[in-house]
Amino acid sequence: MKIVVTGGAGFIGSHVCGELLRRGVPEVVAFDDLSTGTAANLDGTGADLRTGTILDRDALAAACAGAGSVIHLAALPSVPRSLADPIASHEANATGTLNVLDAARTTGAYVVVASSSSVYGTQPGFPRTEDMAAYPVSPYAVSKLAAESYAAAYARSFAAPTLAVRLFNVFGPRQRADSPYAAVIPRFIQAALTGQPLQVHGDGLQTRDFTFVASVADVLCEAAIRKITHDRPVNLAFGTRTSLVTVIDLLAQALARPLDVVHLDPRPGDVRDSQAGTDLFRRLFPAARPHDLLNALTDTVAWHRQQAVAASMPG
Repeated sequence: MKIVVTGGAGFIGSHVCGELLRRGVPEVVAFDDLSTGTAANLDGTGADLRTGTILDRDALAAACAGAGSVIHLAALPSVPRSLADPIASHEANATGTLNVLDAARTTGAYVVVASSSSVYGTQPGFPRTEDMAAYPVSPYAVSKLAAESYAAAYARSFAAPTLAVRLFNVFGPRQRADSPYAAVIPRFIQAALTGQPLQVHGDGLQTRDFTFVASVADVLCEAAIRKITHDRPVNLAFGTRTSLVTVIDLLAQALARPLDVVHLDPRPGDVRDSQAGTDLFRRLFPAARPHDLLNALTDTVAWHRQQAVAASMPG
């Protein structure tokens, strides 16, 4: 089997490529424009990196030729980024997904599409279950809702085998901190390692269903290998609800020292709380297991420390 991972040189995608090859998939193609990912993320994985954008239909078709499955992770992430440039988010996340689905349809490949918990938006009540209506509050969330809707439409219109999964605050090694749109955990770790105060937007009591990248990679590989389908999007998370204050306390444990915190104004487009309903997810992926949050944060801190040491080396 040949499996294509769009965004395969990125944070999540590189973990997926490595896991696919560890499971014995004979040909893994990482298709990435390297706008947010890096070729170095694939070092040692054995994946075949093809450089290109999902907005280039010809390049995408060439990469997907002969593939049995496509794991579609390529995207422009971040709510703040989408507020700064809504059209770019739409083109990458909505139009790009349409291009991926059409390339896969041409070759008869299965597609798992990465959506986002942000589609729930201001939906009241917890946990967030897949039968709830979507109330997106940012262009990013709208673009991800469009992406998963296209997956469902291709399944119904063309009998294309698809699965859309809603990711919830994925974190772990290789997640970049050197971007104005960096996610909260790498931002916190980078600040802590450089002796800066951790910047918290709001009171820090907002909650997220943090999911370690290794768990996400395991589930995405399982979906692509077994070609798991469902007629509606599926949450990919384990039903936890952790405040930013708790994350900071755990990071302080991982670093064995207290951390300074400064509070800033809340960010527009952010949701207050997030927690996944897991009944459907556990039915489809009964073997999936979460990682202990403290251990996962400790592993992530260790990776960031290694990166800092490597960056300080001469040459």
